[in-house]
Amino acid sequence: MSQYVFPFLLTLFAGLSTGIGGIIAFHKKASSKKFLAFALGLSAGVMIYVSFIEIFPKAFVSLSEVYGVRLGYLYTTLAFFLGVFLIALIDKLVPKAQNPHEPKGLNVDDESHEKNELLRMGMFSALAIAIHNFPEGLATFIAALESPVLGISIAVAIAIHNIPEGIAVAVPIYHATKSKKKAFMYSFLSGLAEPVGAVIGFFLLYQLLSESLFGIVFAMVAGIMVYISLDELLPTAEKHGEHHIAIYGLITGMIVMAASLVLFI
Repeated sequence: MSQYVFPFLLTLFAGLSTGIGGIIAFHKKASSKKFLAFALGLSAGVMIYVSFIEIFPKAFVSLSEVYGVRLGYLYTTLAFFLGVFLIALIDKLVPKAQNPHEPKGLNVDDESHEKNELLRMGMFSALAIAIHNFPEGLATFIAALESPVLGISIAVAIAIHNIPEGIAVAVPIYHATKSKKKAFMYSFLSGLAEPVGAVIGFFLLYQLLSESLFGIVFAMVAGIMVYISLDELLPTAEKHGEHHIAIYGLITGMIVMAASLVLFI
């Protein structure tokens, strides 16, 4: 049993780094619209970059090993858009009264609507990050079991890009509720999915887990994260700040994610 302690601690460290992002969100600059726009743009950059550069290719590699290159790419693409469809369906099923994408009448209280929109976006980000972290936790855990050095590299890379993800959850929830406790709690809980994924995935699904299933799940996660970025994070960043600030955040997020992959892969 002792051989599982180090991999679990690595996975816990990587997952809970979202809480660091949650703490950063409480800095005094977090109350400004410019900070909100930059932080949301940054997280969108992280999510988009990691989805297309890391997660989608990993899914393709897994599926191509099982089905060959042609079918592997086809199944990866289909799973990617299945993830997009899944999160779009969830978005569509949200009642119109709570859905910020639906047109509202002239009597809607703008401030109340803005708070509902930010709260909902933070919750959606937490959901996407939790789903993303679940298989990521399993991957980190298994890698660390096979090679501690590889496990450390993956855990550090994940921890780095989990920090802005934690910001993306905490900032809109903090703006909507003015509650540091709620904002930190949701950013913290989204990261807990990583060690939970490691434990449940390894001890309950290890015998069932295949390259095919792993690839499909990862491709779907990529689709979910891209949808969240384009439908929720970037539009809200644009709305609450200057266009260029949101774009600077987007590019910064991509650079942060790229640097983590270059340094630790």
